Amino acid sequence: MANISGNAYALTVLCPILPGIPAGAPVETGGQSHTAILRDLLQTVRVNEESPMAKVPNTYLCRFWVLNDVPYQGNPAYLEHLKSEYLVFSSNFHGDLDTYLRGMWDALKKEVLAILVHCVAGETVRDAATFIEYIKKCQVTTTFFFNGSTDEPLAEQLKNLYLKQEFSAFAFDNQGKSAAELQRAFAEFVKRVQPDNLQSPTWAAGAYHLDRVVR
Repeated sequence: MANISGNAYALTVLCPILPGIPAGAPVETGGQSHTAILRDLLQTVRVNEESPMAKVPNTYLCRFWVLNDVPYQGNPAYLEHLKSEYLVFSSNFHGDLDTYLRGMWDALKKEVLAILVHCVAGETVRDAATFIEYIKKCQVTTTFFFNGSTDEPLAEQLKNLYLKQEFSAFAFDNQGKSAAELQRAFAEFVKRVQPDNLQSPTWAAGAYHLDRVVR
């Protein structure tokens, strides 16, 4: 199955966007279409460790975007158009689909509903079960799988990143010390970083830079 690689799952979802302008749209939208409102909404979403998706368990990476059209397809290319504009969501994550989507609903119910109100049949989503059902109806097969992870649960990968970074800093800071000094420093290091504690201290979900971003 193209969507699965080891313990990792690649999800691609195309949700058709409602045509036209929302009924009773507030003045502040300026008469914008559902597509325009969605695009503006997505552009205001914070990224990296401040992204709402950082709250969703076991997300390796993800992306939202609006797909307006795909005018040329195939080789040789031929002219073709979509029947609708689509909200596209792609994600690589650890574990099975139902568990992941339930975690997404629990973490981001408000954000999910704010987005799906602009999608066809989005009003049918009322709880975790109907959200899972809706996403599966909009799911397409992932034909280009990307998984840059180690295939372990996210908590383990974040801890490994943290330990790698902190150990590199430890090695740099303790150059030239005697064996006894180094042994004492390492004991303090292990006590501080708590290698067996996956919860804290660790690399923050969504963080991408080499600063000591921990939680």
